[in-house]
Amino acid sequence: MKKFLFIVSFISCQFVFSQPDSLFFKTEDITIPKWTHKNKASALISEVAFVNWNAGGSNSISALFNFESILKYRYKHLIWQSILISRYGINKQENQGLRKTDDILDVSSTLGYKKNEYSNWFFSSRFNFKTQFTKGYNYPDDTNVLSRFMAPGYLFIGGGMEYGKNIEELSIYFSPLTMKTTFVLDDKLANAGSFGVAPAVYDDEGNLVQKGERVRNEIGILLTSMYEREIFQNVLLSNYVSFYTDYLNEFGNIDVDWQINFDFKVNSFIKANFGSHLKYDNDVKTIVETDVEGDYETEGALVQWKQILGVGVVVDF
Repeated sequence: MKKFLFIVSFISCQFVFSQPDSLFFKTEDITIPKWTHKNKASALISEVAFVNWNAGGSNSISALFNFESILKYRYKHLIWQSILISRYGINKQENQGLRKTDDILDVSSTLGYKKNEYSNWFFSSRFNFKTQFTKGYNYPDDTNVLSRFMAPGYLFIGGGMEYGKNIEELSIYFSPLTMKTTFVLDDKLANAGSFGVAPAVYDDEGNLVQKGERVRNEIGILLTSMYEREIFQNVLLSNYVSFYTDYLNEFGNIDVDWQINFDFKVNSFIKANFGSHLKYDNDVKTIVETDVEGDYETEGALVQWKQILGVGVVVDF
């Protein structure tokens, strides 16, 4: 019950602060088909070098590459939006190998229809796919692979209702029926039961009897909220949060994905970004090293958090 009240309060705050006027008004009636396409590419780079620096330090260089593409279609009461987000970050420090700092591939598409021009509610269907490009490690250990392309991969498909008085700025989507499919297309990770799939079965002598599952399907409830607005001159706030719970497997145990970003515009090409990404997924267990060297054991899920700060070149086209 406490989790439910927190979710309702969180969504309500975004709703209230983004609606300064009446909740219902006559929206613009688009009588001709309208396509809009926007791309954004950016490169954020930071470097530190030392020569005879008496305070000490380690030479390092970091880079974060980002590409986003948004395709929108509107015609009368129909709206369709597809978004591609890809991001990859690397870091190289003195006396260390190249390490990955960020890795995201996210594709989503939403189709909505409202019954008339006065309504702010859309009948919506939504598709979302997420994975990463390359192998992931728990550094400094770079021998045990924790993730790779399609291990995991997440697919969400569902339908429901979406509120969008000004859908370009705020949308609240509720789906009572969303299918979540988890892909673990790596034998070692699948056999270990990573990311919630059923693990492999071994006999008493340690021989493999049955391979671990590579795909897991769930049916549950999905609630998302997106809010984007220029809160100050040249300061853009983007906030996205989603909550998901499965009907059959531990109903009420909520997976959380919350991203908040501040974009600071210096000029047409130079921008700064500050972002936070918080996740909780009960299927993603924590792997810790035991007292035996090279031996690991699985513990419960933990809250995951990532913070990004950078300055670089951004090109819109």
